[in-house]
Amino acid sequence: MRWTNLLFAHWPVPVEAIRPLVPERLEIDTFDGHAWIGIVPFRMEDVAPRFLPAVPGPGAFPELNVRTYVRLGRRKAVWFFSLDAGSRIAVEGARFAVHLPYYRAHMSIDGDGEAVRYTSERVDQRGGEARFVARYGPSGPVRPQPWGSLARFLTDRFGLFALDGERLTWVAIRHAEWQLQPAEAEITVNTMTSGLGIDLVGPPELLHFARRTDVVAWWPRPVVRRS
Repeated sequence: MRWTNLLFAHWPVPVEAIRPLVPERLEIDTFDGHAWIGIVPFRMEDVAPRFLPAVPGPGAFPELNVRTYVRLGRRKAVWFFSLDAGSRIAVEGARFAVHLPYYRAHMSIDGDGEAVRYTSERVDQRGGEARFVARYGPSGPVRPQPWGSLARFLTDRFGLFALDGERLTWVAIRHAEWQLQPAEAEITVNTMTSGLGIDLVGPPELLHFARRTDVVAWWPRPVVRRS
């Protein structure tokens, strides 16, 4: 699959605010003592099983995820609170195959020169009300991010954990190093974390933009509890 026109918008939050929302086995990963919540709108393209062509309709759609960062042993990963998508097939397929909290939404993503106009309104009754409206884009050229930086902490994540009932699973993800640019964003509506009991007050503390990256993901594997 290919991800395009991504905004990484991040807010610091207290660890205790999200600890009850993440399985006990997973450690909340922190940077300078803070946990982080990310809201990431983008467009998915060419979504298909490996070695098969993507179907033009179901294989391309807007997506928006709400996430935090966790670890288990040496695995540093993403934990998704929600994923909204503009494709019913993608939502139901991901729920069945990867056991992620996907929801259907009415979504649009349009170019405005260098900027992106993005709207999302959840219509899936399995999730609470959630809306996001923003205009965002790059505010500078691609800049290499130093090792140990907050930007790398937030974006160098090559896997995710999910729950299949009570069973924890691991999904490995691979992509090239992010070509991150500084970004600016005007977020006019954001209720994506209301259902979590968390209010993201004020603008994001950190914004990055990425034009595109190609991604490969593997099927979920159970995480074996070691004695």
